[in-house]
Amino acid sequence: MQAQPFCKIGSLSIQGPAVLAPMAGVTDKAFRQLCASFGAAAVTSEMVSAKALTYGDKKSFQLLSLSQEERPAGVQLFGSDPETMAQAAALAMQVHPDFIDINMGCPAPKITGSGCGSALMKDPDLCGRITHAVKQSVTVPVTVKIRKGWDANSVNAVAVARICAQAGADAVTVHGRTREQQYTPGCDWDIIRAVKQAVDIPVIGNGDVDSPQAAARMLEETGCDLVMVGRGALGNPWLFQHINAYLGHGAYLPDPSVPQRIQVLRAHIRHMCQEKGEAHAMREARKHVAWYLKGLRGAAAFRKEAGSLETLEQLDSLCVRILRQNPPEATLPDEESSTFAE
Repeated sequence: MQAQPFCKIGSLSIQGPAVLAPMAGVTDKAFRQLCASFGAAAVTSEMVSAKALTYGDKKSFQLLSLSQEERPAGVQLFGSDPETMAQAAALAMQVHPDFIDINMGCPAPKITGSGCGSALMKDPDLCGRITHAVKQSVTVPVTVKIRKGWDANSVNAVAVARICAQAGADAVTVHGRTREQQYTPGCDWDIIRAVKQAVDIPVIGNGDVDSPQAAARMLEETGCDLVMVGRGALGNPWLFQHINAYLGHGAYLPDPSVPQRIQVLRAHIRHMCQEKGEAHAMREARKHVAWYLKGLRGAAAFRKEAGSLETLEQLDSLCVRILRQNPPEATLPDEESSTFAE
C-alpha cells in the first residue's frame, strides 16, 4: 500500500481506496475484521440507535464493540434528535472509535418511519443541526452517509452535503440512489460527482462497486476520494484485496479456489460463534453461507440446506459435500472435526 495516505478524513489517515459500508445485520465484528484482513481501508459498525444508547440498552452497546484488528473503525449512529445524537456519540467514545458516522441514508421503513435514516434528507436543516451537535460532542472525525435524495422529486444530495460540511462534517458518503429506489436500478454516479464538486471535504462514493474495474471507474468518473463497498463484499471479502491490487499496480488477482473460499467461510463463521455463541451466530450465519456459495455447482440445493444450519458440525458436513461436488476435489484440514480450520 502507498506510503502516503490515500485520503485524510479530518485527522484520520485512510491508507487505501476502498472502505467497507455499514450494513445492518452484516457488518458485525467478525465480518469487519475479515474485510480488514483482506485490505478494507476502514470499516464501520452496524447502525446503532442513538436513543437506545442513551437509555443504556446493553445490546446496543454490544454492537459498538471494536477491536484493534479492524482499525481504522467507526461507529454509525442513527436518530433524529440532535441532542440525543450528541449524547449517544459521547457515549460511543467509550469504545474509542476512529470516527463517528451519522446515518442519513438507511431506506428501511422501520427506520424512516420514525424520521431517521434517509427520512432526515427531507429536512436538510435538521441534517445540519444533527451534524453540528455530534461534531461538538466528540474529538474524532465525524462523517455522514446520505442518499441521492428521498425520491425523484426531491434529489437534494448536493444541498444536504453542503449543509453537513458547513456544520462540521469531515467527510460525506453518497449512495447514488434515492430512498424510493432502495437498491435498484443502477446507481447514479453523476450525483456523486456533483457532490464532490460542491464540497471541500472528502467524498466517498457508494453504490454498485462490485469489482476492481467498477471501483476504478467510480473514482475516475466521479472524482470521489474513496469508494465504499457494500453488497459487493457479501460472500466476497477478498474483493478489497482485488481492488487494492488493481488500483495499486494494475494487477488482476485470480478468484479464490473453491477450497480457499470454503476455508474463509469456515473461519468467518467460527469467529461469529466465538463472538456471539453458536446458537445465535449460526442463525445469522445462514445468509453468509448462502452468499459464499454463489456460482458454485449445486449452489441452489446447498443454499436451501444452509437455511436451516444450527451447528458448526452441520456446517462442516455441508462444506465437505460442497468441496466434493466442486472439482478439483479437495479436502479440508481436519475434515471430520466439528471445529473450523484457522
